[in-house]
Amino acid sequence: MSPAGQPRLRRGIPLRTIAPNAVTALALCSGLFAIRFGIDENWTYAAGAILVSAVLDGLDGRIARMLNGQSRFGAELDSLSDVTAFGVAPAIVVYLWVLQSLEPGTLIHTSWVKYGWLAALTHAACCALRLARFNASIDVKDQPHKSAGYLTGVPAPAGAALLFLPLFLFLATDLPIFRQPFVVAPWAVLVALLMISSVATYSWGSIRLRSGVRLGSLLIILLVGGALLSDPWPTLSVVTSVYGLLIPLSMYSYAAVKRQRAAARALAPAPDAEPRLP
Repeated sequence: MSPAGQPRLRRGIPLRTIAPNAVTALALCSGLFAIRFGIDENWTYAAGAILVSAVLDGLDGRIARMLNGQSRFGAELDSLSDVTAFGVAPAIVVYLWVLQSLEPGTLIHTSWVKYGWLAALTHAACCALRLARFNASIDVKDQPHKSAGYLTGVPAPAGAALLFLPLFLFLATDLPIFRQPFVVAPWAVLVALLMISSVATYSWGSIRLRSGVRLGSLLIILLVGGALLSDPWPTLSVVTSVYGLLIPLSMYSYAAVKRQRAAARALAPAPDAEPRLP
């Protein structure tokens, strides 16, 4: 008891706030390992390290909510981790994979190395801009996409996966077309623009499953998980391609939601006018 007769406050940081921050820090470190593997030209390990970061990024928030350990520090650390793991690290890996290791002495080499670095830089910068926009809009009440269960633009982990799609396809098929700079550089710029765009994309909150298909969906998840363990690169190629193809569908779906909301507002009774003073 304190001298005033009140209970003494316990000092220190609760352990429940350390666990999610530790997971976030591990995601950041995994992204840095991807850069190291890229320098060593170990592309499978580099891609695997980014995937580990994505898994950890999906766990830290859930662990924080489960332990009631959300904090402002954790939110800031999560953004820094995402910029590193899904912006800077994938950009450097893709640059080292394709846009630097070209045949020397050709016109394509001299031109695409310059533009290839700009493409990689664009991805990293757009990832940072997206996360800054997300942090700035956390306290904004009017968020049409979020209220409908959608995201604004492609999220950072999905952006890293889309950037790596040529790498996944190359590791799955060994076709040289997927390692050409005139394929990878424009694709990197497109993915970067999708991250900072206002396009509505699917989130977990926008997915609704009927009760009759739950067992089927669980079976599909189990099959995809087994395919990832047995043959990861073709599986990742298919999963990432499907996500990219779903973006136009999510845009169409959100447009239907906007039309429904507009129709509901038009049918809503107008508020009573205030009585005029004599």
